[in-house]
Amino acid sequence: MVKTRVIPVDRLGRPSELSPLASSKDATFISDNDCIVYGIHRKEIEGEAKGKGVTFFELAGPKRKIYFNPKKTVCGIVTCGGLCPGINDVIRAIVFELFEQYGVRKVLGYRYGYLGLSRNAPLEPISFDPDMVDNIHHNGGTILSSSRGAQDADDMVDTLVRDKVNILFAIGGDGTMKGARNIIECIKKRKQKTSVIAIPKTIDNDIMYVKQSFGFETAVEASMGVISSAHIEAKGAPNGIGLVKLMGRHSGYIASVATLANSDVNFCLIPELPFKLYGRGGFLEVLKKRLKEKRHVVIVVAEGAGQDLIKDGPGGIKKDSSGNTKLKDIGIFLKGEIVKYFKEIDTEVNLKYIDPSYIIRSVPANAMDSAYCLALGQNAVHAGMSGKTNTVIGSVNRHFIHLPIPMAIEKRNRVNPKGRLWKTVMEATLQPTSIFKK
Repeated sequence: MVKTRVIPVDRLGRPSELSPLASSKDATFISDNDCIVYGIHRKEIEGEAKGKGVTFFELAGPKRKIYFNPKKTVCGIVTCGGLCPGINDVIRAIVFELFEQYGVRKVLGYRYGYLGLSRNAPLEPISFDPDMVDNIHHNGGTILSSSRGAQDADDMVDTLVRDKVNILFAIGGDGTMKGARNIIECIKKRKQKTSVIAIPKTIDNDIMYVKQSFGFETAVEASMGVISSAHIEAKGAPNGIGLVKLMGRHSGYIASVATLANSDVNFCLIPELPFKLYGRGGFLEVLKKRLKEKRHVVIVVAEGAGQDLIKDGPGGIKKDSSGNTKLKDIGIFLKGEIVKYFKEIDTEVNLKYIDPSYIIRSVPANAMDSAYCLALGQNAVHAGMSGKTNTVIGSVNRHFIHLPIPMAIEKRNRVNPKGRLWKTVMEATLQPTSIFKK
């Protein structure tokens, strides 16, 4: 008999209200006993079974009985961190689901991230309705604007109490979820009945247990034209080098999948695999060999790659307002090292460096991401209205699940150097393993 474990999800109390969705003859509802298995590979399942047991997550979706009375419910929405394709799609989906399906009549949008929930909020919250958000999904960015940096949890909860918010929807990545966790802890200490539901927004696709975060597919698609241009530039001059830096602080998913989507890439460098610059079999030596044979080369580097190669500037390691280490610019560094290396061996190169990061993250969501965002927003509303809390809406094995926030932030989702994705990248680029440090 295989052991199983179902990951528990926090809830505010026993649902007692009949859902407005029950009035439809076609309505289907999800039971708390409906679960989705996490691992699908035989080795994954057998490995889990030997430990704590095969992991199941609670299936997301509408419930027949809900916790909040829609007529008395006030909801808040906040968007934090960097921009990402699809944020407006999620906001729109949440507002439409609350108004059109549940009959909620007050939805507040807090501007400039968690700063908008603090006493220092630069602007009052927006009062949303379906007409106001009807067309926002056609635009990139977020109608609420965003910000980085932690705020005092008690201060933010004071705002939620002031505005009588019953459910807060927090759209953001790792830092946003840590902020949501702090808000939840404060709510519990005060013994309030306020739900906090998180929707994972990270263009880097680095949230644990979430197979894909929204905006990732759009970012990869947007990068294809950039890489294609780099290839054309590289082929347009003798010893042409097209160098493209893509987003990916700790996880190289965008760089890896973009490399596969555009088979013109010859080198893909990611944070998970430190690489050698100089010496026998190092990157520069292999680059020289490639140029000698093919006369052109395309390089894709994730922004978090090669950080160990760059010396810290004056003052040492620096942090941003969210406490994240400020990355040193691997693109500029790599460009300089390549030019210097070939100058020393008296070889002319024509290098074109492209950093499209802010262009890629600011575009509207593509069709697949837009549909994904709609489903995330709807399921976030179902979770909040049913009284779930401390929960992330994720996607596992093509099903939407309830994922406890503490599990989502326990560590980052990163490219497995021994996994199939990276093996495919190595086969596609033909880059030798010698360039990577052992």
